[in-house]
Amino acid sequence: MDDQAETARAEGATPFTSVPIEITVSVGRARPLVRDLLKLGEGSVLTLDKRLEDPVELYVGDRLIGIGALEVVEGGDNGQLAVRLTEVVDLKSPS
Repeated sequence: MDDQAETARAEGATPFTSVPIEITVSVGRARPLVRDLLKLGEGSVLTLDKRLEDPVELYVGDRLIGIGALEVVEGGDNGQLAVRLTEVVDLKSPS
């Protein structure tokens, strides 16, 4: 076994550890009335229940995994968003 394989095994790597997952970041919710929803078109604005500086929630599927703050990436594409984790949820506790 080469050094890289030994390191991966020591760190608990399995074939599953290299599978990507999708994390959804929830920045807020809008609750329009159905009649207002039916009027929406290009250029319409939905007001969310959060402010820009409010924390965002991170989910894998429907499971909350963390809380974070929105940031703009420095030196990257203009306007590229990122999330700085401020709290990681205890994933070992039952949901």
